Amino acid sequence: MMNKYFFWLIYCIIVIIMSACSRVKVDDLPVTIELNQGWEFRPAGTEQWYAATVPGCVHTDLGNNQLIPDPFYRLNERDLQWIDKMGWEYRIVIVPDRAVLNRKNIELVFEGLDTYADVYLNDVLLLQTDNMFRTYKTEIKQVLKEGENVLLIHFRSPTLTGLEKLEAYGFQLAADNDQSEAGGMGDKRVSPYVRKAPYHFGWDWGPRLVTSGIWRPVKLVSWDEVKIEDIHVKTLDINDVEAKLSVSLRMHVVRPGEKRISVFVDNREMLSETWNLEPGTWNPEHGITHHELLIKLDSPERWWPNGMGSQKLYNLRVEVRNGNKRVDYTETSIGLRTAELVRGPDDTGDGESFYFRVNGKPVFAKGANYIPNDVFLNRVTPENYEYVVKSAADAHMNMLRVWGGGIYENDLFYDLCDRYGIMVWQDFMFACAMYPGNDEFLESVRLEAVDNVRRLRHHPSLVLWCGNNEIEAAWGPYDENRGWGWKHRYDANQRDVIWKAYDTLFHHILPEVIAMEDPGRPYWHSSPSAGMGKLASYESTSGDMHYWGVWHGEHPFSDFRKYRARFMSEYGFQSFPEFSSVKRFTLPEDHDIESEVMMAHQRSGIGNLRIRQYMKQDYIVPSDFEAFLYVSQLLQAEAISTAIGYHRADMPWCMGSLYWQLNDCWPAASWSGIDYYGRWKALHYFVREAYKPIKQVVTEDGQVITLHMISDTYSMISARIDMRLVNFDGEILWAERGQADLPPGLKPTILELNRREVLKDADIASVVLVTSLMDPSGLLDRNYHYFAKPKDLKLKDPELRYEITDKGDTFEVRLETTRLAKNIFLTAGEVAGQFSDNFFDIIPGEIVSVNFPKTTTIDEFERSLNITHLQATINH
Repeated sequence: MMNKYFFWLIYCIIVIIMSACSRVKVDDLPVTIELNQGWEFRPAGTEQWYAATVPGCVHTDLGNNQLIPDPFYRLNERDLQWIDKMGWEYRIVIVPDRAVLNRKNIELVFEGLDTYADVYLNDVLLLQTDNMFRTYKTEIKQVLKEGENVLLIHFRSPTLTGLEKLEAYGFQLAADNDQSEAGGMGDKRVSPYVRKAPYHFGWDWGPRLVTSGIWRPVKLVSWDEVKIEDIHVKTLDINDVEAKLSVSLRMHVVRPGEKRISVFVDNREMLSETWNLEPGTWNPEHGITHHELLIKLDSPERWWPNGMGSQKLYNLRVEVRNGNKRVDYTETSIGLRTAELVRGPDDTGDGESFYFRVNGKPVFAKGANYIPNDVFLNRVTPENYEYVVKSAADAHMNMLRVWGGGIYENDLFYDLCDRYGIMVWQDFMFACAMYPGNDEFLESVRLEAVDNVRRLRHHPSLVLWCGNNEIEAAWGPYDENRGWGWKHRYDANQRDVIWKAYDTLFHHILPEVIAMEDPGRPYWHSSPSAGMGKLASYESTSGDMHYWGVWHGEHPFSDFRKYRARFMSEYGFQSFPEFSSVKRFTLPEDHDIESEVMMAHQRSGIGNLRIRQYMKQDYIVPSDFEAFLYVSQLLQAEAISTAIGYHRADMPWCMGSLYWQLNDCWPAASWSGIDYYGRWKALHYFVREAYKPIKQVVTEDGQVITLHMISDTYSMISARIDMRLVNFDGEILWAERGQADLPPGLKPTILELNRREVLKDADIASVVLVTSLMDPSGLLDRNYHYFAKPKDLKLKDPELRYEITDKGDTFEVRLETTRLAKNIFLTAGEVAGQFSDNFFDIIPGEIVSVNFPKTTTIDEFERSLNITHLQATINH
């Protein structure tokens, strides 16, 4: 009897559960499958297929299959120019399951094809691409079949296709950085005609390696009713009480009907509304509809640039439901902030301001120009991205300019800038060239701009769109005697054609895309510029400046102070990588700055000898190769840190300092502060000091020594200042203490000293002025000011002593000296890691400790450790 009732109870429970389950509607979301595994490639028209990596490019695929040598090693680049003259084919076999085939809509999405590609599925031509920077989508429901499907992509030669376009256009457009001769193209510079990363064709810091391939992911997306294409979140108003946000949706709708739209912020439902969605109410030819919702956030936390506050990021999710069933959702991170580019008359009475104001506070932009981290973009790992962005943040930077000759970076780069508080000045991808004005080209660029503006506009780090790099300055449109001489290469009719194309692209198409897709974000038409209709010059009192008098113009470093900018968006000085980096792409016989290999890894033709020329002015030039590399880094670091000091001391007239350049795309002598292998040069260590929130800058004018005390902390700083004149044996010759109040606001506090009173009869080649700012929390900043050039300093053996201690996660190196040690440089051979400080000075009586990550044994670390200093190079 019990068994009978027991089984009856179990039966009833099962019936109830099945009945309940029948009433629960599961989600019917779009399904995305990444097609990044199982690809093959071959030279077009050949038989042999080889394994391919996607995302990737043909050069790395050839290398991975041992078909070519390392393009970066010695002179190998020269022998690989045939690669871009060929067509290449990539294929993958797709076997979709029944669930995918049963969906009403099936799309192939190509996030990046480089560049001229014919895409076939089962021998059906799906699309033809002509722009590396665009995302391409194509419907394949009618082509995809059960079983095996062959997706084939034929890449045409970017250089030969570019040559066809050049010839069709009728004349050569200016593109001086295109290394056409090195690529076997003679004087045919095809890069302006090809919507592809310009730096692939060569630059004055990079090689010529013109890639092809699938450089971003390929996805198969299947769905039924509704798919969210894009969301756009705008901050309409924000204060301490609430933030008002607009959330705009672009949706692909197939059938009309009621759908419930819900918005969540950090998993909290903020709004839920029912809409009657109609296909194509916004863009009928593509079935796209557009809707907008308004939400409010109480007690909002703002996103701040690095050094000004925290970087609060909210998770925003939008869901579309049909009854209880989710049919799509999307989520993104957003930051709440206001950001403005402030241009207008100010209390200087001359020109107009150019600065960024974030959340109502003016910001002095501290940063650098950023280029792609590799010629071969697929080799840049997430760890590489984080290392570079974190290195910028660790150096107190708050802005990077994504330069217009590279790429619109991967989403991860901007995510990291959001997280670390790095504002982004974003160029469109046009640099140092004139561009075609035919309808096909301009429409491709318009679509490119729409794709990338929509992709990037939600990032709080993004504060500016800029049309191009240096093209206005190069053409010199408003003055016959200005520019780089480009205008004079053309007759009157050609000039009109070229300028019309420029005007259409940068004064109409791009700002119109911004106005439509990202209203409220400022657009600056060209960098540098003094404003619309006004060319930038070294005497400009408005706009931004690229100052290349130092380096290209052979100006002295002191001219960084002479040429004042409202916003210095480019300037630079070169150095070599350290010896351990150079050894990775050379042989011992190459270790001379004038060797063929070292000259090949220097793309600024004047570069290696220009470094030596400047070095002679300030340093004793070492004859030893390794010592020369080291001194070149000191020279570069002094140049850029000097410039930064002058720019910050000139606040609020000058409100930005972005040096050229943060990083490298291959191993070479260049303007970078971080070399290709990730090693911080002396420059990056010096920049970390120069960009500190509280910093001293010392200048000399005749018999006046001026101490500029700079604070960008937005709070009152009451500090004690300790000033000492010390000789190189550690003896104090003069000392004075005082109080320094650094008020909130971006204007330095000035203290003037009488040079005669400070120095008296001291030998200027044997003394240093040490100034220290302190508050109750400790040392805020210490500055060393020398009165003679390094080559004239009377340096002696510092009698350096050190000891190493195992601190658990790190090794600590404690150093002290008997005499001044200038620019101590520590290396650890091939042991992985980076010293916490480097290239620093030690005054006798001080003990300086630096740390190194513990990646080996203490014995191995000690064997690998090498310590040098400037005095050690004098005998070389």
